[in-house]
Amino acid sequence: MTEKTAKKRHNMRDVARYAGVSVATVSRVVSGASSVADTTQARVRSAIDALNFVPSAAARVINSGRSYMVGALVPTLDHAIFSRFLDALERELADHGFSLVVATTHDDPDREARRAQDLLNLGVEGFVVSGLSHSDAFGDLIARYKTPVIATSYFDPSSPLVTVGYDNGAAALRALDHLVEMGHETIAVLSGPMRDNDRTRARVRALKRQPAQALQFHDVPMGLAASESVEDVLQSDPRVTAILCLSDVIAQGAMNGLRRLDVRVPEDMSVVGVDDLPSSQSIWPPLSSVHLPVTRMGTCAAERLARWIETGERARPLELETRMVARSTVRSLDGRAREP
Repeated sequence: MTEKTAKKRHNMRDVARYAGVSVATVSRVVSGASSVADTTQARVRSAIDALNFVPSAAARVINSGRSYMVGALVPTLDHAIFSRFLDALERELADHGFSLVVATTHDDPDREARRAQDLLNLGVEGFVVSGLSHSDAFGDLIARYKTPVIATSYFDPSSPLVTVGYDNGAAALRALDHLVEMGHETIAVLSGPMRDNDRTRARVRALKRQPAQALQFHDVPMGLAASESVEDVLQSDPRVTAILCLSDVIAQGAMNGLRRLDVRVPEDMSVVGVDDLPSSQSIWPPLSSVHLPVTRMGTCAAERLARWIETGERARPLELETRMVARSTVRSLDGRAREP
């Protein structure tokens, strides 16, 4: 019978014993202190190499009070918007010497607070969150730990949280203006759930303040539901000539539903989205959509948060501009399709 050999992970005491120095000296060498003599440093580093010693991240946090970790709390990873945002966030944070830890909230404020506590227990030094709707428990955690927080995907300079994002209402109005410019008057609006999503609420609120157009609002939970709900849209009012979707996922679902009903886009029905996902350029026909600057948002949020953590100076809010990207899914009512 073969005996299993325990694989021991060497610690600082082992390194100190091997090098013939104190544990405190090893700690100073590992942390990069300049107060250790060159010959002693060489002995310690030789011992580290010989023992394949890897410093514990937890020990570094205890010894230095710094983790150089930032936590991102996002609704989901199953969405290209958050993938692009997190990619830019991680790259910029790495340039500033920080690592990124990600947790998902599923748009549940209570879950967000629990995951925030988990990340604080790991030692994160700051948070990036989505939107401004957060639980009292989350607010209490931030106040107790005095943790810097950047709220993204929303811009509100009066918010207690520092915001780096865009005006969601203005983004929705850009889509509406595009449809109106093309002659559409009776327009169906498809939105996702609003209960715990202040970004969607802001978009719907802005559209409801536009009495000049005949807007019909339909709440659909997911892209598949949008595919199934377009029949209701068509039956509710035969005058509807365009569907304004408050996300590209909903827009793509709506286009699938229209195709299933043999309704042509844009010849029979115009469709516009909000997001400008990469996939929206490659579907057929390519989707007209409002571009949200999520990559730049990730870079700017990371840069501001890293500076805040390092200097202690509170970051300033930043508004990023959205823009309409006209492609092939909106037709003018005189019969001319919009050129991509």
